[in-house]
Amino acid sequence: MLQILLGAISLGLLWAVMTIGVYITYRILDIADLSVEGSIAMGAAIAASLIYSGMNPFAASCIALFGGMGAGLVTGLLHTKLKIPALLSGILTMIALYSVNLRIMGKANLSLLRMDTVYTKFEEFGLNHSSAVILFGLVCVIGVVGILYWFFGTEIGSAIRATGNNAQMARAQGINTNNMIILGLVISNGLVALCGALIAQSQSFADVQMGIGSIVIGLASVIIGEVLFGKKNFFTRLLSLVLGAITYRVIIALVLKMGMPANDLKMFTALTVAIALSLPVFRSYLIPFKKSIKGEL
Repeated sequence: MLQILLGAISLGLLWAVMTIGVYITYRILDIADLSVEGSIAMGAAIAASLIYSGMNPFAASCIALFGGMGAGLVTGLLHTKLKIPALLSGILTMIALYSVNLRIMGKANLSLLRMDTVYTKFEEFGLNHSSAVILFGLVCVIGVVGILYWFFGTEIGSAIRATGNNAQMARAQGINTNNMIILGLVISNGLVALCGALIAQSQSFADVQMGIGSIVIGLASVIIGEVLFGKKNFFTRLLSLVLGAITYRVIIALVLKMGMPANDLKMFTALTVAIALSLPVFRSYLIPFKKSIKGEL
């Protein structure tokens, strides 16, 4: 049981990077960006291909980050310059990235068995694979949370947040909202691609279809984090995203341990997100019901 929990925590820390990326578009910019399903696979494809060719895994992961930023730039340009709706822009980028990822890897999947990864250095100190992933994932998450907390407190970061809150008011203040949307999408997809690179190295392979359903996983982690751990201020929200991603992976591990078929995981995740998103509606139904009961008493 301990090994299962350690594996879930290690995966949760890696997926937390992707969850933060989804949060930037979904909550801060108020955009449902489906291009992340292609970006996460793109990050895995770039890192796996470069590591397979002999490049340093840390350098390969950084290049994967920039590859994801490029994907976000394409989505942003489609939306802001060509006036294609944000949802459709993400879908177009996601579809195009499927072919791009096949080109990068040269085949549908690529194995990294017996290859050095970012976790190898930690394993050389005697740590097992799960512990190495947890340690490196924790370092990455702390770095990402710290950098983003600083960045979104700057003038540019505040402009991105203002654009998501009220685009018309932001434009009235002289903010170029199109540029802010593009920048937000670039940062988001860069983080998602970095997550894909780290996951590929953790599981020792990259697959062109590994991004399917990742947006739902990201949304589930965002919602679980907000519901369970609160959202008092921006720093608290960032921490709640990390805890939400870990909690989601622990829930999945426990559900699998209880005997749920692995084929039903996508459906379980979709139902979890649907229920979580519907909580305000259920609450609105319950409030009048509670008031009527108190009135009768």
